[in-house]
Amino acid sequence: MAQTADLAQQRAPAPGGQPPAPSTPPAGHPPALPNYPRARIPTKPVLSRASFRRAAGHTPSILDTREARLVTSGRVAIALALRQMGVGPGDRVLVPSYHCASMIEPVVWLGATPVFYRIHADTQVNLEDVAAKLAGAKVLLATNYFGFPQNLTALRAFCDQHGLMLLEDCAHCFLGEHNGQPVGSFGDYAIASTMKFFPIYEGGCLVSARHSLAPVRLEAGGFKFEAKMAVNALEDGFEYQRLRTVQRLLALPLGLKNFLLGQLKRRSHGAPAAMAPRSSEGGFGFDPAWLHKRGSLFSRMMLRLVSRSRMGALRRRHYQRLQDALAGLPGCRPLHAALPERVYPWVFPLYVDLPETVFASLKNDGVPIVRFAEYLWQGVDATVCSASVDLSRHVLQFPCHQELQEQELDWMIDKIKAALLAARAP
Repeated sequence: MAQTADLAQQRAPAPGGQPPAPSTPPAGHPPALPNYPRARIPTKPVLSRASFRRAAGHTPSILDTREARLVTSGRVAIALALRQMGVGPGDRVLVPSYHCASMIEPVVWLGATPVFYRIHADTQVNLEDVAAKLAGAKVLLATNYFGFPQNLTALRAFCDQHGLMLLEDCAHCFLGEHNGQPVGSFGDYAIASTMKFFPIYEGGCLVSARHSLAPVRLEAGGFKFEAKMAVNALEDGFEYQRLRTVQRLLALPLGLKNFLLGQLKRRSHGAPAAMAPRSSEGGFGFDPAWLHKRGSLFSRMMLRLVSRSRMGALRRRHYQRLQDALAGLPGCRPLHAALPERVYPWVFPLYVDLPETVFASLKNDGVPIVRFAEYLWQGVDATVCSASVDLSRHVLQFPCHQELQEQELDWMIDKIKAALLAARAP
């Protein structure tokens, strides 16, 4: 029974910082997925005219900390944070058993050993289990799941007591506060995934309220990268019937772009050289080629132009509509019984008794579903953390982002209700 699920079989980076070519698919990566139809409503925010509407007031966010670096993804930010903490070969990093593989990849790439700790059924860190696994540990990575902060005051005190550095994972929690302080301000470093909250194609950030980020130097990604990030964000909006006038105006140049890319792919006998990080394309892997690339100009502009107050208010409103509509239905329960003040969710997590039946039904209907932690890292099973395994199997997440339209939210709620009832039918 491997309590820590130490991954001794994972290899350290090769000289020069490049990971070795694996002989088998890396642990934690999913098998081939069924060919489900495209989601009929956007899983994440897409660009529209409404994206630029303002809302009154100030909504706290991770960017309220002292210093920030805008990068291309949350996993890149994790790698940069660990480097700033001096993590390298032979070090041990405490990571949650409830995780996405992309959270663990940077740890392994640096040659460190991920040591998996338990969480409680409500996703809070099990500090008793962490305390039992402190030997040789350098960093505690703690995740604010689905936009609901951990007890960050307690985590900070625990880390100070035991000489640990705290990496606050706000990939799900760009907005919000705990005990009057913005998320991201409790860790030695904190990271976020801005593309989960803004209508952009790539984006993450590294922040620190305690340390200078002057050593983190970033460079531009180049013209092709900049162009692709702007065009892809526009095309995501077009796909869901936003910005129709802009789409008509750009029809000819975008058609030419698609033609030229098709020609390039045929001539290269496969995919052309990557112009975007794999995180934007839906992969789990960590690509060190993007480690020192600055987030695109388009994404950085959106972080300035998009109203965080509007984002926060609508996310809370949409979350509450889902909570009210689905609470009390047979075969499911909201993971959280209530939405606390100053919490701004990433998604709406729903615990489902018959998840596979409901999931397949909804995916076939084109309902957007996120299954965070569906594939846990190799060796992480119920002997490591039964709560993590249970959550990974039973919790389905539905979008509540600010760019959902009322009719889209109504349609999704109706589909979820129908799938839940059908799953329990004799």
